[in-house]
Amino acid sequence: MAETDLPKYRVIANDLLNKIQTGVYAQNTIIPPEVELASTYQVSRPTVRQAISLLVNQGYLERRRKRGTLVKKVKIEQEFTHLIESYSEEMSSKGIYPKTNLLYFGEEKANPEVSKNLQLEVQEPVFKMVRLRYANEQPTVLVTTYVPKKRVPKLADYDFSTASLYSTLEKYQLKVTHVIRKLEVMEADETTANLLNIAANKPIFYFHTQGLTSDEQPIEYSIAEYRGDINSFVIDVQR
Repeated sequence: MAETDLPKYRVIANDLLNKIQTGVYAQNTIIPPEVELASTYQVSRPTVRQAISLLVNQGYLERRRKRGTLVKKVKIEQEFTHLIESYSEEMSSKGIYPKTNLLYFGEEKANPEVSKNLQLEVQEPVFKMVRLRYANEQPTVLVTTYVPKKRVPKLADYDFSTASLYSTLEKYQLKVTHVIRKLEVMEADETTANLLNIAANKPIFYFHTQGLTSDEQPIEYSIAEYRGDINSFVIDVQR
């Protein structure tokens, strides 16, 4: 349905939601009062009230007595725990704008933890990358990834601020078909807290991921540190 075919309250609700998602109306702040919004959108107050009610029901806004209407902190429902897809694909499927900053890319020697998870000898060369990933311009997760250099020697040719690691691995017939993940809840150290724009010692979801190819050979080992205040995780278990 085209925007022009929508009822006025839905058009207003969509515009308010866009302002919330782009930070015009920041989380934990009060949106303009109904009378001001009615004037802005050139509609009646009941129409504005209907638009606000829709966003309240959807969990984006919360009415507070004597204060007004508050922008709620909405958690991103991550399906990282039971799906194998790129971060960009997952965020885009939710209507969230993803962005990646590549903070580091280089060659290192595998330490005991990395060598164990990639089934390498200690000190074997690996590529290491550190990426800070965003959702609607908000830092959401810090990911440190290791890949065996001997399996993908030309990995340094790619710009992983835009390229997908999993799609790149597929080009070398190294598709990740199986992952093993371990979850811990930890406190953010000062460096992680600064990058994720949270206070030090705040809780973070700390995922260790071992990515395996169809022949069960590990091709990726990643440590993902998700903000605890804006992320929740879906666990889909079937019997």
